[in-house]
Amino acid sequence: MDARTCLQKLQYVGVLDFATVDEHGAPQIRNISAIHYEPEAMYFFTAKGKDFCRQLLADGRVQILGYTKYKEMIRLSGRAKPVREADQQKWIDTIFEEQPYLCNVYPGNTRRLAGIVFEITDAEIEYFHLGVSPIFRESYTIGGGTVTEKGYRITNACIGCGSCTEHCPQQCIEAGTPYKIQQEHCLHCGNCQAACPAHAVERRG
Repeated sequence: MDARTCLQKLQYVGVLDFATVDEHGAPQIRNISAIHYEPEAMYFFTAKGKDFCRQLLADGRVQILGYTKYKEMIRLSGRAKPVREADQQKWIDTIFEEQPYLCNVYPGNTRRLAGIVFEITDAEIEYFHLGVSPIFRESYTIGGGTVTEKGYRITNACIGCGSCTEHCPQQCIEAGTPYKIQQEHCLHCGNCQAACPAHAVERRG
């Protein structure tokens, strides 16, 4: 798996959930399908008058989620910015060619007046596959994106008792000094931390 394959899988999903935060700090989420994909970038169309557009212009941070029929969760976290004015028409035309239904929503010249295209070129992509055993997760980046560490680690305070392995749903903890969590198979459930008598398990990041 890699970032490009994750973007291709999001394209197959089609309709994605886009989350932002409004001016009051409340979460906002909506479905978006007016999307064009490049190997390491995403472009999407929305109307200038929508709250979604206002939130993106004010902050830019956005989180995008897709879920495949194979039980794969793909989450993209990045910052959206308007495509430069000289390229707006190009990307509007591209998106409308790929999504013909949009011509019924914004016929003729109305699309250029009403709409704006944003781009995401720097982002973190998290891939989480629940359909395999053990589960598999990994993070990737596009552009200047950075990976945020999540989950848990076992510190040198480990006493080697094995309580963490007994309570791990995915059996992804290896014996050692200290014990070690296989991060690519970890659910991030926190059972290991709750079960550790030595308080040797800490959150990553």
